Amino acid sequence: MADASKKIHVDEDVGKDASSANGSESSPYKTLLFAHIQHPPSDGILYVTRKSETGPVSQDGDPGASREWKSATASALKKVTKLYDQHKRKLAKNDDLAIREKAEQEQRQRGLQEAMKIKITEDLSLPRAFKIRLDEKDPKLVKLRSGDSKEDVDYSGGRGSRVRVTGRVHRMREQKDVIFITLQDGYGLLQCVLTGDLTKTYDAKTLTLETSMEIWGEMWEVPPKQHAPDDRELHADYFEVIGKAAGDKEAISTRVTKDADPQTLYDNRHLVLRGENSSAVMKVRAALLRAFRQTYESEITPSCLEVTPPCMVQTQVEGGATLFEFSYYGEKAYLTQSSQLYLETCLPSLGNVFCVAPSFRAEKSLTRRHLSEYTHIEAELDFITFDDLLVHLELVMSKVIEVALADSKIKQMVYELNPDFKVPERPFMRMKYADAIIWLKEHNILNENGQPHEFGDDIAEAAERKMTDIINRPVFLTHFPVAIKAFYMKKDPQDLRVTESVDCLMPGVGEIVGGSMRMEDYEELLAAYDREGIDPKPYYWYTDQRR
Repeated sequence: MADASKKIHVDEDVGKDASSANGSESSPYKTLLFAHIQHPPSDGILYVTRKSETGPVSQDGDPGASREWKSATASALKKVTKLYDQHKRKLAKNDDLAIREKAEQEQRQRGLQEAMKIKITEDLSLPRAFKIRLDEKDPKLVKLRSGDSKEDVDYSGGRGSRVRVTGRVHRMREQKDVIFITLQDGYGLLQCVLTGDLTKTYDAKTLTLETSMEIWGEMWEVPPKQHAPDDRELHADYFEVIGKAAGDKEAISTRVTKDADPQTLYDNRHLVLRGENSSAVMKVRAALLRAFRQTYESEITPSCLEVTPPCMVQTQVEGGATLFEFSYYGEKAYLTQSSQLYLETCLPSLGNVFCVAPSFRAEKSLTRRHLSEYTHIEAELDFITFDDLLVHLELVMSKVIEVALADSKIKQMVYELNPDFKVPERPFMRMKYADAIIWLKEHNILNENGQPHEFGDDIAEAAERKMTDIINRPVFLTHFPVAIKAFYMKKDPQDLRVTESVDCLMPGVGEIVGGSMRMEDYEELLAAYDREGIDPKPYYWYTDQRR
């Protein structure tokens, strides 16, 4: 009797588990499981298999035996049956999930259609609302209602101020018939509570993070055992959406996540800045800039005047290898590496000066110490000694920290960003470069070549930081060799091998400040140009000051 079974072919070597295969002898599948999925088991199905290239040869060595089709073994069928049953259960589960999701989507669409019918308007019989910023806490202006009320909004007795606020949705959570929204406006945070018909509108049902809103309502104290920014909240009686933010795949919570890789965060910095950590960093930075200006202008004697040097220059300060070069109307020019040489020109007529300006370094390195552009705070002092310089630097740094932390908000942000922050211990330790070389040898801290440090080495960041962390206090590292410092730095009269220069090293950070005395001798400065291979012509204005 002829075999009427339909044969499904599986070649484990050359078959394909793809829609392009059909299970025929000329187009076999690769696995029994895929064959079962495409052709479920039935009385009319016979699965035949082979390994056409790696299968066993016959006893006489004939390789053609591997190309023979044979019925799948009982053990193989038993194993694949279990896998096929799992596949069917997974499909059924996915089908059920798809059905539920479809039903939920249809129900949501019906709900949104109903929500479109609900319109809210401001109740003009309520007290007139006045606008406040989210950080407004003056009790004379903003009164907080406390206690219980049977109504969602209750202005009886005038115990709570009716206000109007604007901001963006920073956080949001829903409970039954209540939506809690935390608004952010750059000045503060405020929890707003939506109830009743406010939660049933289309705008409320489709609310997304970063949507900008205007909300009217009564200011309340937060109920006992509950928490909200500044322990207060706004019970809304009306709201309007100013601008709706994207949702779903384009939502900020999808594009910027806590575990996102650094490159994604860099590419979305405009969104990252809306986060609490990044915005706190910007606020602390602004506070430090204010503190520097206050310190230079009014906290030290004599004071320093702020000036604004150019960013486009024709001179180098920190070496030609890190210059950003560009054409200035056909002439070679650079983005400034430092404004210190220009600041010197101001001293005779303005006295001590400082600047807060961008500096640029063409160092293509992804490290914490290499930035192509950064904000540079620099000062130049007239008629001082090297010891005066060290005293000045310690005073400025300590006073800036003191001024910044005097603001309670900034202090809180600093310790939230860095709980281990400690105010630098004074007086700062002083250590000469030559003594640092000896210290590094004694503590077996090697240079970048894996060798003991020698006089003349440019101490690398890793060794510098390790030394500072072990000492665990601020260090003024002074008197660096002439060969590794800038051309304009003054030599130490007591040791002409070294300069009157200083780097301030902080534990956990490394170098944060650099400074030096300046050459005042005309011939010595010309010799320095020659030593460094610098054309003195573009520096005529700097050299002129030594005449």
